[in-house]
Amino acid sequence: MMAQKATIKKDISFSGVGVHCGQNVVCLLKPSKSGEILFSVKNKENFEIRIDPYQIESSWSTILTDGPRKVHTVEHLLAALYVFGVDSIDIELKGSEIPILDGSALPIAKALEECGIQALSDKKTYLKVNKPFVVREEDASISVGPDEEFTISYSIEFDHPAIQKQTFDLAVNAESFLLDIAPARTFGFLKDVEKLWAQGLALGGSLENAVVLDEKGVINEPLRFDDEFVRHKISDLIGDLSLVGYPLIGHFDAQKAGHSLHLKVVRFLIENPEYYTLL
Repeated sequence: MMAQKATIKKDISFSGVGVHCGQNVVCLLKPSKSGEILFSVKNKENFEIRIDPYQIESSWSTILTDGPRKVHTVEHLLAALYVFGVDSIDIELKGSEIPILDGSALPIAKALEECGIQALSDKKTYLKVNKPFVVREEDASISVGPDEEFTISYSIEFDHPAIQKQTFDLAVNAESFLLDIAPARTFGFLKDVEKLWAQGLALGGSLENAVVLDEKGVINEPLRFDDEFVRHKISDLIGDLSLVGYPLIGHFDAQKAGHSLHLKVVRFLIENPEYYTLL
């Protein structure tokens, strides 16, 4: 475990379309000694958003909010920052959404790996789960229990020939994330596109930044993994769990879950300190 808080060694810049807003966005990551992750949006109105687990929305992505002000689709970036131990960083956005890039966390993770991580003087505090609990939402659930490291088991089930039932287990660290999880892209179904457009969502979605499925199979093959779908769900879960605000030690077993249930686990932990110890 990394003992100290950390930032990046130099600026990282990337740009691209926002998968939901459909507009081009520029994102600049800057080293910081603040001890927190701070988003600064530079557009018609300049504003800052700090991570607050009670100011989060989930609508086909994870959205940081501050009243009407929002930063959309933060989960891939937060997952990559988490696995590299970066908890002190300034994120400047020209736009209101993190660029979707190729639909995965890999471009961001590779940029962090190449940039390098700088330890700070402040000590990290870890959250270690010490008592099991389960959070449910209809037929979905996330069971959480003690472990000696941060581990995830994730199972999904879709009535689709390309997905069906998939399960993946992971001990979460930078190496396993880069190899097994970061390359996995977000996915969606062709039948949902018009509904999403009507809600002002997926306006920037394309065959270049998502795995798209029709009724029979994957339109834009090949897949990066046979079980790319469940691997991507793990990427989302890591990003969402990072909103707890501490690096985690425990086992998280997700069944048919999604952003909404991920965030319920985050809030359960914050509201029930008897289930964990801070180290």
